[in-house]
Amino acid sequence: MSAARTATLRDAVGLGLAVGLYGVAFGAAADAAGLHVWQAFVMSAVMFTGASQFALVGVLGAGGGGPAAIGSALLLGTRNTVYGVRLLPLLRPAGVLPRVGAAHWVIDETTALAVAAPDRRLARLAFLAGGATLYVTWNATTVVGALGAAALGETAQAALDAVVPAAFLALLWPRLQRGFPEAAAQRRVALGGAVVALLLTPVVPPGVQVVAAVVAVALAGRPRRGAAVPR
Repeated sequence: MSAARTATLRDAVGLGLAVGLYGVAFGAAADAAGLHVWQAFVMSAVMFTGASQFALVGVLGAGGGGPAAIGSALLLGTRNTVYGVRLLPLLRPAGVLPRVGAAHWVIDETTALAVAAPDRRLARLAFLAGGATLYVTWNATTVVGALGAAALGETAQAALDAVVPAAFLALLWPRLQRGFPEAAAQRRVALGGAVVALLLTPVVPPGVQVVAAVVAVALAGRPRRGAAVPR
């Protein structure tokens, strides 16, 4: 159990640091859209959901108005509601403040970490360790990006773009192996989400394919009747 706890902490902190570095790109995008450093920082601290933040500054940077920017951010944020439903039986936060705090950290990465944990206790540990690491790193690198990351060269920008998909691939790959419980369902989930996202990417606005892929994943990976909830 000690080894499992160590592995859980390693994965959570490692993913949090890797993905948190992507805040540099958001800070640069916010700066390019005309936001001040403090505005970019407050957005990261209060919203704390990267896709919605990028959608908002992307619309603003393209000359769109506030309602359109907020609508795009809300559209992408709907997937966090789905994550919350899945995480509630795992985390079981007691009281209003713990529930609000946990909800603020319900994002792609913390959901993946919690669901990948072998039991409920380690799921809570993965969620908290990953959420705390990512929250601190994301907000710190947002400030760095807003202060000058827009001057990075193309090579550095390409490296930042590769951080998130590489981290998710590393987290997803073990779940696709034959020895993992429900491996067939895991493969259906991965294939269904990938196909939907790839087909829609050329024809829909950025971010819409993410919401559509969440629906496809929910259908492809729905639990069997009577399946047990992790403890």
